[in-house]
Amino acid sequence: MAELAELEDPKARAVNEKHGDDHGVNLGRLRALAKRLRTQQDLARGLWVTGDTAARLLATLICRPKAFERDELDSMLREARTPKVHDWLVNYVVKKNPHAEELRLTWTDDPDPVVASAGWALTTERVAKKPEGLDLPALLDVIEAEMKDAPDRLQWAMNHCLARIGIDHAELRPRALAIGERLEVLKDYPTSPGCTSPFAPVWITEMVRRQQGA
Repeated sequence: MAELAELEDPKARAVNEKHGDDHGVNLGRLRALAKRLRTQQDLARGLWVTGDTAARLLATLICRPKAFERDELDSMLREARTPKVHDWLVNYVVKKNPHAEELRLTWTDDPDPVVASAGWALTTERVAKKPEGLDLPALLDVIEAEMKDAPDRLQWAMNHCLARIGIDHAELRPRALAIGERLEVLKDYPTSPGCTSPFAPVWITEMVRRQQGA
């Protein structure tokens, strides 16, 4: 914890707080610290229990993802209220855990939109890597009905799923594009030069263009 405190940078904190993350540690330096520590499951659990955002980010980098029990991950996800901790926990830990599919099903229907967004993130992972068994048209039905009025983090996760369906599944691409055009979610989202807009029709079109080498 003392070493993490030494990495505190007021400028980094100011930037992070604009995105809802209450820490001031440069993530490159945090990753360097994790690389030096290597995998330490007990230390990772101890860091998580502190409740400190930087400590929890470090925990996700040095833990052993497959070592967590289902209920443990469920509790951790519900405690992870800052966006970066939530994102790293899902992407670096839960996706690599054998209980990921069970948690995906549990979280997607959770009344808490932040928890539900984790379920959608796991669904997006399956759309991209293991779509067998998913009812993709039914997912599009839910997105079409609920994404427009969903809270921000849930809306973002549903939009990512919409884009992934459109990118990876040519037979559903016209419908995915049509849903995106009609709902106009994230259409006016500010995008830095050189970055692809998260507006699904633009995102889908650009990624398909790259895949086709156009």
